[in-house]
Amino acid sequence: MIPSPTADDPSRKVMRARPTGSIMTAMQRGHPTAPSPGESAISARREFDETVAPAEGVRAHWRVFFERMDALGLPEIHRRWEEAQHLIHEHGITYNVYGDPRGMERPWELDPIPLLLSEADAARIESGLTQRARLLDRLLADLYGPQTALSGCILPAELVFGHTGFLRSCHGVRVPGDRYLHLYAADLGRAPDGSFFVLRDRTQAPSGAGYALENRIVLSRMIPEIFRDCRVQRLADFFQTLRETLRSIAPPGRESPRVVLLTPGPYNETYFEHAFLARYLGYTLVEGADLTVRDNRVYLKLLGGLQPVDVILRRLDDDYCDPLELRGDSYLGVPGLVQAARAGNVAVANALGSGLVETPALLAYLPALCRHLLGEELILPSVPTWWCGDPASRAHVLGNLHRLVVKSVFPSDRSSSRFGETLDADQRRSLAASITARPQDFVGQEPIRLSTTPMLDGNQLMSRRMVIRAFLAARGTSYAAMPGGLTRVAATDDALVVSMQKGSGSKDTWVLSSGPVSTLSLLPPATQTVELSRAGGDLPSRAADDLYWLGRYAERAEGTVRLLRGIFVRWGERTDPGELPDLPPLLRALTHQTKTYPGFVGPGAERRIAAPAEELLSTLFDGFRPGSLAATLDALHLVAGRVRDRISTDMWRIIVGLDLDAEHPRDPRGRVRPLSSPSAGPPPRRPLSETLEQLDRMVISLAAFGGMVAEGMTRGQAWRFLDMGKRLERCLHTISLLRSTLVEVGPSEGPLLEVLLDVADSAMTYRRRYVSGPQPAPLLDLLLADEDNPRSLGFQLAGLAQSIAALPVNDPTPGANPAPLMIGAAGLRIRGANMDRLARAGPDGRRSELDAFLAEFENELPRLSDTLTRTYLTHLHASRQYASHSG
Repeated sequence: MIPSPTADDPSRKVMRARPTGSIMTAMQRGHPTAPSPGESAISARREFDETVAPAEGVRAHWRVFFERMDALGLPEIHRRWEEAQHLIHEHGITYNVYGDPRGMERPWELDPIPLLLSEADAARIESGLTQRARLLDRLLADLYGPQTALSGCILPAELVFGHTGFLRSCHGVRVPGDRYLHLYAADLGRAPDGSFFVLRDRTQAPSGAGYALENRIVLSRMIPEIFRDCRVQRLADFFQTLRETLRSIAPPGRESPRVVLLTPGPYNETYFEHAFLARYLGYTLVEGADLTVRDNRVYLKLLGGLQPVDVILRRLDDDYCDPLELRGDSYLGVPGLVQAARAGNVAVANALGSGLVETPALLAYLPALCRHLLGEELILPSVPTWWCGDPASRAHVLGNLHRLVVKSVFPSDRSSSRFGETLDADQRRSLAASITARPQDFVGQEPIRLSTTPMLDGNQLMSRRMVIRAFLAARGTSYAAMPGGLTRVAATDDALVVSMQKGSGSKDTWVLSSGPVSTLSLLPPATQTVELSRAGGDLPSRAADDLYWLGRYAERAEGTVRLLRGIFVRWGERTDPGELPDLPPLLRALTHQTKTYPGFVGPGAERRIAAPAEELLSTLFDGFRPGSLAATLDALHLVAGRVRDRISTDMWRIIVGLDLDAEHPRDPRGRVRPLSSPSAGPPPRRPLSETLEQLDRMVISLAAFGGMVAEGMTRGQAWRFLDMGKRLERCLHTISLLRSTLVEVGPSEGPLLEVLLDVADSAMTYRRRYVSGPQPAPLLDLLLADEDNPRSLGFQLAGLAQSIAALPVNDPTPGANPAPLMIGAAGLRIRGANMDRLARAGPDGRRSELDAFLAEFENELPRLSDTLTRTYLTHLHASRQYASHSG
């Protein structure tokens, strides 16, 4: 945020100066011409200044921009930037930096000052990158085909066959149109002489195009008149080209091909971009679990059945795409995808295996490869690179280790770049030894003297190093460049690496035009009349499954919290648990409900019941213990993150706020960090009052979540599955609670019945209906059969019956879906039950009829859950209407 200028703020003097001079004065304060005392040699270097030329001052293509900014003035810029930041928050633009305490809620860092590129600079970049994209595309075709670059000794075989990115299962596979790269990106820097060079190629799943588009939307709304006066080229043509290219690579005979965008999921750092691009391009956003392969054909699993997929725009790394043929431990990919692509039934963009040419070692061989494959000289040079697998290059790297940058050859090695000038003598000797031991794993590169651009810091324009990520989309036999890109700026003035994961910010990138600019936009104008619709679209089965389990985990957490609160309240009334005859059945009920066996029912149970503190705290706080409240909240956060785009912001805030202890926050994925480890012993003791306060807060939060579900979600399939999960779990909780506490008749049941009514949130209803104290028969009627009580088993079964009746019918064969019959039979059993008989105890002091009655439900409801899963969430067979397309 830009603070408002004060009377003694130097920027006030800037504002009183001439229009151009005002901004330039502030900018030149951030562009020192000489190092300050004690400044490092790195920051003292003179880099190319993107805005100011040493002799002529402001560069010509920046003058209109600064004049218009001066005309606005800092107060107005401040006001508009606040509105722009509100737009960023409103759009939910985030970038997950691993290890950042803000985790998935980390807002996107955008600077209000764009980077301006002249027409001449943009033309040079487009010419060089178009050639480079064609070269890398041909190189991939050669390496996965005849391999002439290897047989001709132009490229060392070790860089291919020793590379984990070389997918042997994809060798010889024909890709649509012999095109491997449909979307290509390159990181560009500018040398001190003003020329551009490539730092790195991005070929397997380039990220950033969506953020570039979002930056453009935000900034063009912040300063629309400056955007218009500068004649900035628009981005829509580029995305239209990409959309046409993806449509064109669909297998033959697909008139309206279905294109999906495959994402690793919500915990990927660029998940926002995946969701945004999918909406912008009109594609379905899917995870690997949403897709399945049948008869060498890829299908999207929807509640209404399987729908064929023709093109996959992937954001997964190559080896994660197919656990069957590529990486066996991947849970993100689609088993059988390689075979479906091999059979020509699906097109994958970019083609599988295209990550092979991302290795920095390739930069040293691109000039020769360009002559061999294209018959041309390389237009845009790479940063000077030496592969240490070559003896002469290794000698050069070792001899200049004090000034070079050393990197790993293979992208799978996540170790950061090592700058020789920042290493001491021992560190350089250690690095030299590593290079000598495995020279093929390292490259050396010239240190990069990146150009600088102004960045607004408060009221000051500060100089920061920058890198441009440029994007190209395949078009015909060549490529079309995005007239813009994603500019990233270093976090500090002495940062050696520009990386979003290391805290860098971003800028919109403006390519200026001397003539009229295109007015094409893929976004509908705000004034456009839209067709009214009340349909939410068919829901992917994976999302339905996640919503179903979100409902179950939320209800499981609430049931556990309510039972724990009832136990702690009763325990607090006496110092000796032996004085509370109703406490042991409640403790046993807790173990049965949470499945934290042996707990209070296994060997040594009497000892733990007599001194329950340690076991209770473990059931509450031990995140490593399955079934504990901490573990349930962990699962709740995990599944909620997977459907983050389908729940409201307020619902997400409630979920994020479900913390057991502020001193033990959630990890970057939003999960509860366990309060103990397997080797750390039992959780620490804490005051009883503090625990009760925590449980009270959680009851309120979980009730608020239930209210948001009931009042904040439209009654579509998403709500239906979430609601069914809540209802089914509440049924199981009620049955387990009653069976654990009422089957064995205690000496005095009054206090126990009071606690059960409180746990079931039905105490007030009972008191209003019955003048006498709690008795078993009316309690069972209220909690089992009363369909007017939203906490009763009958109420849940009635709601489940309505939801199941509204689900799509995928197979009309009689008996194909037994769920309606199962839930109908369960409802009839509840309505026909005699509560007086169920409450009656036998001579042995047991309510055997109640036990058998509840046991039947306890066995039947999990079978109902399994039936719903088999019918709607697995899709073992393709829909009949698409059967003719398979094979």
